[in-house]
Amino acid sequence: MVKHALLCAALLAASSRAHAGIRLGDAEAEAIGMKIWKNESGGTIDGLTHWNKGENFASLGIGHFIWYKANEPGRFTESFPGLLDALVRSGRTLPAWLQGKPPCPWNDRDDFFSKFRSPRMNELRRLLADSIGVQARYAADRLEAALPKILEAAPSSERPKLQARFERVAAAPNGVYALMDYVNFKGEGVSLAERYNGQGWGLLQVLEGMADASPGQASVEAFAESADAALTRRVANSPPENDEARWLPGWRKRLRTYLEP
Repeated sequence: MVKHALLCAALLAASSRAHAGIRLGDAEAEAIGMKIWKNESGGTIDGLTHWNKGENFASLGIGHFIWYKANEPGRFTESFPGLLDALVRSGRTLPAWLQGKPPCPWNDRDDFFSKFRSPRMNELRRLLADSIGVQARYAADRLEAALPKILEAAPSSERPKLQARFERVAAAPNGVYALMDYVNFKGEGVSLAERYNGQGWGLLQVLEGMADASPGQASVEAFAESADAALTRRVANSPPENDEARWLPGWRKRLRTYLEP
């Protein structure tokens, strides 16, 4: 237990050094939030509340944060309840039905869309449309928490290399956005449940697959190239009935935004 605690403390310290400067001002939070919103749903109000075909969860907010029903097993990390906490911390008063971090109230995709214009759903979209900066900062918080998890999950011999790659991307123009968006988009890559054929597609796997590029834009290009490879591998490993190939063009379009000014 003592050894584990010391390791965690060291990793947290390393993480703090790596991205202590990731503190979003209001304008930056809004700008990054708008990019993430556009990536997920074209920046539309209706796109703030969605439920994908073949999935057992709602996807909400600019980052399509996942919300499961009660006692619903999920392969992917649930993130919408954490957003509710962030909204409360920001001073927002949540509607009564969202207080206390309840489970998703819709039974399935059909139920969700049958109530798409209901007062409750309209209220939820208003809340989400009015809190872009808060949601962006929540995505940044997820990035803040990602590096210690990644370093702890990696072999000790690989940790310095992974941290160095993370730092180079974070220091580059558009690098913070790329890291934030990818963690929100595909997670940290440390959960064994988020793998096909034993291979993941999260930030850990992208950092592992990166070429050691020079600082600056080259590091972001290497990050995007590795992300493309990880997502292509995910599609190849996915169950055929999921038809995940249909998502790959949109994923690649998203990765190209990491290279834009």
